[in-house]
Amino acid sequence: MFVRHVRPVVEEALADTPAVLLTGARQTGKTTLARAIADSHPGGAYVTLDDATTLEAARADPVALLASLPPRAVIDEVQRAPGLLLAMKSLIDQDRRPGRFLLTGSADVLAMPRVAESLAGRMEVATLWPLSQGELHGVEERFVDTVFAGRPPRGKGGTDVIDRVLRGGYPEAVARSRPTRRRAFFDGYVATLLQRDVRDLADVEHPAALRRLLQLVCVRTGSILNRADLGRTLGVPASTLERYLAILRTLYLVQEVPAWASNRGKRLVRAPRLHVADTGLAASLSGIGIDVLDRDRTLLGPLLESFVAAELRKQAAWSEARPQLHHFRTHAGREVDLVLEDSRGRVVGIEVKAAATATASDFDGLRALAETAGKAFVQGILLHLGGATVPFGPHLTAAPIDALWGGPRG
Repeated sequence: MFVRHVRPVVEEALADTPAVLLTGARQTGKTTLARAIADSHPGGAYVTLDDATTLEAARADPVALLASLPPRAVIDEVQRAPGLLLAMKSLIDQDRRPGRFLLTGSADVLAMPRVAESLAGRMEVATLWPLSQGELHGVEERFVDTVFAGRPPRGKGGTDVIDRVLRGGYPEAVARSRPTRRRAFFDGYVATLLQRDVRDLADVEHPAALRRLLQLVCVRTGSILNRADLGRTLGVPASTLERYLAILRTLYLVQEVPAWASNRGKRLVRAPRLHVADTGLAASLSGIGIDVLDRDRTLLGPLLESFVAAELRKQAAWSEARPQLHHFRTHAGREVDLVLEDSRGRVVGIEVKAAATATASDFDGLRALAETAGKAFVQGILLHLGGATVPFGPHLTAAPIDALWGGPRG
């Protein structure tokens, strides 16, 4: 079993919070992690709403089901019966002992307003993404905290980055060595989500259009979200497109990375970038394999950017800094692929380049970010496919992509 780096975060929350929700996409290992944590505290119960009888009981009388459980319980796939979360509020208000409920959910139940309001202050949320590169290889990852400490990251370089991008992080897909078997997994995975999980969330008039939207996002991963163009391409009205994008976000399949600006008000009117949450899924649904990349290297850049975004998002969940991800673009067109901002307002810029070398001009966007952020700017890192870590001026460094997980710790 893989050691999941978010486990200490979950266990710390259970020590002082009545309920903890471990959420994330299906097949990322939530049940395995929740049961491992529960096994370290004997005497609890485990129930799953994937069981038809238990699901019916939870929907028919959620209060009775909760009352039947011992003081500590794991409830799996809780998004299938949101009424359980509403019923949980009164039980927690009567008894606020920490660690009473460890919940898992394959959809973002906090997107449901009544649920979010009822459990405010009573529940903590942790997200389990597909496996990080460090989790895959048993390596401690401290890239995020290293760069916020002002230390340049260091890596060794390597030739397997593209293979890592194409595999992604879903445990089942990673275990399959042949690309055709990984494609079979992802085809079945998406079909299951669209046939079952989506029905639990919303009425979808055009399921085929929802799948086409996911495929289109996979092809365009890392690009600025252009709703008008997406709607025209799919042939659906703006309201339908917005609902379908919300469904994909709720299922943790896609992630919007908002724009960063020194004036926080301006962030709300600037378009986000849209990333597929796992590049194995993106490559599979786009039909991109190593043979395709050998013929057309331009396809690698967007996938590599989404790969780095996914790794940073995973590490952010257990880092001390706990930053939010953004992107940056000036009116003059200078860009930074990813901007990390912590709760203190400190900023780190990350540029991604699908080449083995770096030049001074590759840092133009990072220099613009440094000028805009002023004293809040900690440093800028350009991650590339080469093996050298090289300074490019004050607080600017080029480093191998494996510095994200495999370099020595500072």
